[in-house]
Amino acid sequence: MARNIPIKWKIMIFSFGVVFFSIIIAGIIASGKLYDQTEERLGERGLITGRTVANLPEVQQSLNESEGWEKINPIVNRVRTINDSDYIVVLNSNRIRYSHPVEEKLGTVSAGKDEGAAFAEHSYVSKAKGEIGVAIRSFVPIMNAEHEQIGVVIVGNIMPELGTVLSSIKSELALIAILALGFGIVGSWLLARRIKNETFHLEPHEIARMLVERTATFEAMNEGVIAIDLDGKTLIFNEKAKRILDITDDAAGLPVSSVIKSKQLLSVLIEDHRLQNEEMTVGKKVLLISKVPIRVEGQKVGAVAVFQDRTEVAAMAEELTGVKNFVEALRVQNHESLNRLHTIAGLIQLDEKEKALDYVFEVSQQDEDLSNFLSKHINDFRISGLILSKVRRGKELGVDVTIDRNSIYTKNPDLMDSHDLVLIIGNLIENAFYSFNRVSKEENLIHLSLISDDHFLYLSVEDNGCGMKEEVQEKVLEKGFSTKGKDGNGLGLYLIKRTVERASGKMTVVSHEGEGTSIELIIPMSTERSEHDDD
Repeated sequence: MARNIPIKWKIMIFSFGVVFFSIIIAGIIASGKLYDQTEERLGERGLITGRTVANLPEVQQSLNESEGWEKINPIVNRVRTINDSDYIVVLNSNRIRYSHPVEEKLGTVSAGKDEGAAFAEHSYVSKAKGEIGVAIRSFVPIMNAEHEQIGVVIVGNIMPELGTVLSSIKSELALIAILALGFGIVGSWLLARRIKNETFHLEPHEIARMLVERTATFEAMNEGVIAIDLDGKTLIFNEKAKRILDITDDAAGLPVSSVIKSKQLLSVLIEDHRLQNEEMTVGKKVLLISKVPIRVEGQKVGAVAVFQDRTEVAAMAEELTGVKNFVEALRVQNHESLNRLHTIAGLIQLDEKEKALDYVFEVSQQDEDLSNFLSKHINDFRISGLILSKVRRGKELGVDVTIDRNSIYTKNPDLMDSHDLVLIIGNLIENAFYSFNRVSKEENLIHLSLISDDHFLYLSVEDNGCGMKEEVQEKVLEKGFSTKGKDGNGLGLYLIKRTVERASGKMTVVSHEGEGTSIELIIPMSTERSEHDDD
């Protein structure tokens, strides 16, 4: 049953235990310090009282008189009462008691063993255990006017019990305990709630089950799937991949170089570039392979390759299309979560638990901020979903897709619907992605702005990709013209232009070779506005 306890309760119980144990340890240390301070304070107070008695003229004058204790003892008793001392003993140079709390001992000789240094003109404090408890005894020499020692004053204060000492600050201790435990409980609850939110309210056993299901999913796929980490070790090597590559042994966790003998396929997995449906000959088989580098915050952490025997692809064309879509959906939706789980697991294995939590908080905060912004400012789930998917796709491609924080979209123009906007935004961002294939930059950026008000809809997509030459800009909006060669059909920007013109809008393309491209659309919200502008 312990495994099924919700993680938030485990965290709260553990955190509460840590705080409670810390309070106990701190209380023990503080109690020792307080007890030592009380002992030191009593010793200092005794020395002060002793010096007061030693400097009294009546004490100095009567100390050597026969039966001088009859004068000294009443005076000393008053001083003892005023200074709240437990007892004061005055001895002359012959160690005869001239003051003592027990009157029967007046005039008798003291046989104390720790008084010797006091008769050598030393002031000091000692601790002695007696019948009524531990006494803190302060010794002060008595000097006459000629600076000759004529006796000793011993001031004793009984050390209170530890419970008595702590009772003097019980209110402070109670307040500290309540605050510490309160903050511990609240902090634990907030941390547990945050972790639950970050893990999509999944328990650890549910996350483990998802990993098992993910592995089963890869095993059930009709493609070979190989995933490696940055060190070249295999993370995923499903059964289909082993059958295609004629591998019989378990390959998971081994260096990929020791498993795959084909140098061409090995270089594809290790090198930092993408492949999309590339044909490759491995042995006697022709493979159709797609490979995507796995990146976390712009840093490569591994790669995943999906491939199929070309003969099977040709035999099952329709089925392949469905599988490719499934693979693409898995790659877009699951690989980012998988990468995060691997990163978290790696940090935990390295005993970097705080960094793992920081990473969870950071990644989740980024996703949460973007999702919250889109839900509040983009009043169409299709458009907000498209933008969110393009941001995630940009992460896979190493492109930072940002949205203007002033963006707001409340309704469609009269002559345009959300499907048109999905077509426009999707094509513009995909074209921007493609612009980075022909240029190498340290930072790849795409900036999207979507603003609507009562009069106009403003949309712009800017990138710092390869840009276009002037002669290309003149043809880029023509039907059939494409800068992508065989990969393009020349319809994307043409359809966008037609859609904008149908809505009585304006489209502006500004591009500089090597610096990037900016495409702006201004579309009137109402037919009345467009007719007024034409006039």
